[in-house]
Amino acid sequence: MATQSVGSIDQGPAGSGPGDKGLKSNAIGFISGVVIGVASTAPGYSLAASLGLVVAVVGVGVHAPVIMIAAFIPMLLIASSYYWMNRADPDCGTTFSWVTRAMGPGLGWIGGWAIIVADVIVMANLAQIAGLYLFLLIGIDAPSTIAVTIVGVLFIAAMTWICVIGIELNAKTQIGLLAAELITLAIFAVVALVRVYAGDAPSGSVKPSLEWFNPAGLGSVTALTSGVLLAVFIYWGWDTTVTVNEETEDSTETPGRAAIVSVFVLVLTYVIVTVAAIAFGGPDRLANDESGDVLGLLANDVFGSVLLGKIVIIAVLTSAAASCQTTILPTARTALSMARAKALPAKLGEVSPQYMTPVFATWLMGIVSVAWYVGLTILSENMLFDAIAALGLMIAFYYGLTGYACAIYYRRELFKSMRNFLFIGLAPVVGGLMLTGVFVKSCVDLADPANSESGSSWFGLGPPLVIGLGFLLMGVVLMIFWRLAGHPEFFGRKPEVADPALIARSPAGRA
Repeated sequence: MATQSVGSIDQGPAGSGPGDKGLKSNAIGFISGVVIGVASTAPGYSLAASLGLVVAVVGVGVHAPVIMIAAFIPMLLIASSYYWMNRADPDCGTTFSWVTRAMGPGLGWIGGWAIIVADVIVMANLAQIAGLYLFLLIGIDAPSTIAVTIVGVLFIAAMTWICVIGIELNAKTQIGLLAAELITLAIFAVVALVRVYAGDAPSGSVKPSLEWFNPAGLGSVTALTSGVLLAVFIYWGWDTTVTVNEETEDSTETPGRAAIVSVFVLVLTYVIVTVAAIAFGGPDRLANDESGDVLGLLANDVFGSVLLGKIVIIAVLTSAAASCQTTILPTARTALSMARAKALPAKLGEVSPQYMTPVFATWLMGIVSVAWYVGLTILSENMLFDAIAALGLMIAFYYGLTGYACAIYYRRELFKSMRNFLFIGLAPVVGGLMLTGVFVKSCVDLADPANSESGSSWFGLGPPLVIGLGFLLMGVVLMIFWRLAGHPEFFGRKPEVADPALIARSPAGRA
């Protein structure tokens, strides 16, 4: 297949290149980028919903911190590929643009589609959590489905509006929401650990030990892989900081560094809170929790007060709200990039001269998210949870694809130094292989109808698998339709290889 170097490649249709789309440049600094990356993962909600499952899986117990660290590894490796691909092409389409460059327009289109679908799917869950926890905050423990849905829709509308009127307001909002979230989680962890060491914790509590961090304590490879399969998805979202690269200061360098720092902030947060929760509540209590909210389960006991316990509710609420907002960003910007490259209708590529944001794409994604959320809620809440279970397939697919794209794009540079081989070739490929393994394992697990929330069977398979693979196949059909409709400017593009100067100019590439 023919290849071209970055120095000679046709960058695509006019206005499709980085910095040419009309987005507000230099609106986001390094700190704001890290904030957006961390907030997008919804760490408070992710821990509340997933920690009990991680502790319970295959007897992981007190060794759950090992799982959190192991799940961090593929994220860090893929963050390396984001850094290097962003240096070559600081385009807000990220995976779409990069995979198109490295592996061709077909895989690039599907990569972009996976980002959009994953974001729309998760919006329903985030809206549901935001609505539910708002009622919990004001003391209503069992709100009606209609009431929760109305509040969830209002959350989506409000966060979409903030994304429309400007990236700077978006970043400032994120700083406030994330600060409230992380401060709350820190207070929870400190109080829990202080009470454990002071002997003031309930029965079943256990003092932390270095043995908790010993992988051998897991007992089997199955325990490790099953735990990582659950935990790896709570890291998803840090890549949003790279999606706003065209609006970030020093667009070729800052977004990639912010993404890597975001992943480190996340692993630190997850490990500390995990240790505190297990120490205070004990592994058995967490493993047997059926509420789906470990932090809520422990909050009142940790603070010794129902009123003070509500600060954990605030953490989860702000977590869901922040993530709801930052999930809209990559969806709209991926659609913008694809439209400017003639891979989607031109209307999605419009940028407001007043707000300097992709207004049409942003509102459209908000409307689609509302329709998806309301539709699933009407069908059944089990359908909502089955759709969320399918989310992991999208995440593993496009993260893994990005890792492979990095090594392929820089392939002529990989053996020029050990540094190039390790950080631009080996790390992204290993990260990609790990996530491909997660994708395959997820397909196997989700194929069993017994593993779905509803327990029902579609075509003899679990609904989450049908939903996940169904969306990917829908993307293939839509791509073929768009290609047959006649768009040679995009589908006629050839794969490229990296210009050696990209590495020479990078601080990470200097000896």
